[in-house]
Amino acid sequence: MWLSIGLFLLCFQGCLSLTGPGSVSGYVGGSLRVQCQYAQSYKGYTKYWCRGPHDKGCKSIVETDGSEREKKNGRVSIRDHAGNSTITVTMENLSEDDAGSYWCKIQTVFIWDFLSRDPSVRVKVHVFPATTPMETTLPAITPFLPLVDPGQNLRIRSSTMLIFQLWSLLSSVHFQVLVFLKLPLFLSMLCAIFWVSRKIPEGM
Repeated sequence: MWLSIGLFLLCFQGCLSLTGPGSVSGYVGGSLRVQCQYAQSYKGYTKYWCRGPHDKGCKSIVETDGSEREKKNGRVSIRDHAGNSTITVTMENLSEDDAGSYWCKIQTVFIWDFLSRDPSVRVKVHVFPATTPMETTLPAITPFLPLVDPGQNLRIRSSTMLIFQLWSLLSSVHFQVLVFLKLPLFLSMLCAIFWVSRKIPEGM
């Protein structure tokens, strides 16, 4: 009985010794950052970031070496900030396959290690499709046209048509005068001049 109570207290203490954001989100091609807070009693312990539906047996991705140096594995890095007891995990160049359940965990050693669990906290990662830039649509510009009275417009067109018809008529009359009056008169004058020029030598 006392053994069961002891194991329960150890597990309960482990659950309270590590906290996290619960869930984080990012976009495809972008990056996200996770921060988990741990109790000061776990300074110097190895912290790691693993993936899986359950904390027991999850697949470790990257882990610290007990120092504050950043450790990196591919697109994922982890760093232990002992000063404020914080684990920072950064995931870069996200893809939709990165979405899932992850765990912040602290590697510990217990006497009954096969019965115990490392302190852990679950973090749900959501990855959304990359956003596209918003297209800016300019409002349509309506050309400004002066207002014209329909009656005035009709009168202008009627006047224009009348002028055109008169001009056509005058052009036709002028052509007729040129052909039937001016041209015969001009020819008559030429004949008279020619006749007079022939009569003058005979008189002399």
